[in-house]
Amino acid sequence: MTALTHAELIHWLRETDDSRLDTLWRMADETRRTHVGDAVHLRGLIEFSSHCARACAYCGLRAPNSAVVRYRMTSDEIVECAHQAVAFGYGAVVLQSGEDRGFTAAALADIVRRIKDETPLAVTLSVGERDNAELALWRAAGADRYLLRFETSNSALYRAIHPDLPGRPSDRVAQLMRLRALGYEIGSGAMIGIPGQTWDDLARDLFLFAELELDMIGVGPYLPHPDTPLAAITPLHAINPQQVPNSEEMTYKALALARLTRPTANIPATTALATLNKRYGRELGLRRGANVVMPNLTPPRYREQYQIYPDKACLTESAADCHGCMRWRIESIGRTVGVGRGDSPSQLARQTASPDPQKGPLSACP
Repeated sequence: MTALTHAELIHWLRETDDSRLDTLWRMADETRRTHVGDAVHLRGLIEFSSHCARACAYCGLRAPNSAVVRYRMTSDEIVECAHQAVAFGYGAVVLQSGEDRGFTAAALADIVRRIKDETPLAVTLSVGERDNAELALWRAAGADRYLLRFETSNSALYRAIHPDLPGRPSDRVAQLMRLRALGYEIGSGAMIGIPGQTWDDLARDLFLFAELELDMIGVGPYLPHPDTPLAAITPLHAINPQQVPNSEEMTYKALALARLTRPTANIPATTALATLNKRYGRELGLRRGANVVMPNLTPPRYREQYQIYPDKACLTESAADCHGCMRWRIESIGRTVGVGRGDSPSQLARQTASPDPQKGPLSACP
């Protein structure tokens, strides 16, 4: 399809006519079907630590929040969850945490090696901003993918909501480029409706997805957490006509436009969408461009403490219940459950052209 211009992106983001939006949903769904097919891939989510060194203004896990209960899962607990993913038929797991400096790089590398040795799973890491040595260590251990959301392409807004650590200036786009050079599939994304985010900002975010040639894209609504500084100013920004709303519909628009902007990306219908619409949020996301869901494998005794935002969907369900629910939801809309790793079409093309010397030729991949 012809690339959308900046003005066209803003037009679609501001569109309110239901019949026109039906056209957008249809275009996104047809593009999804053409480029990544009807299979919905399941990535088992393991939220293994709630410790975080950052003070992000929007996140409930921020270091200054003394109200949050901190935990670290043991290596055996994490690997056990990975084996559960295999039993459920998943092709990948996502190891996610706060930016936990107490969970050493070597310990995480050992966990990745165990999962790769004991299962056929692809392993995605989502552990924040890290130095090159750590990223290279995890890649050598077998990690396949890395998620690092840039949240907003507006640098001033980013600095306001995501303060640097002392001596560690934040540049997430630069880290994504380092990850690509190391051979990872790379994923990123943006929050929809951050206080201070304009229509122009969000259109630039969508362009950046394409510029970075992302393999995975995550878009989700900004959901205020009461124990964060951003929650206090959220109502003041809501009355600004240039402020992007953090609504369910706006998130679907961004998801659909992300699909049109980057047709081959793997795009999840996120838990945040399910939090806004617990009945149909994931299904509507899948009908408007998404092709991935992320059932939660985190044991419920930990899951309740991993509160980036409040009232998160699926907090108390067992992994087995979550798995059954996800399969039912996928099949209820006429889609099929994906099999295998669900690798990015773009990454597969890159590997075919230039096999990773650390992993060997593509034919050796599980």
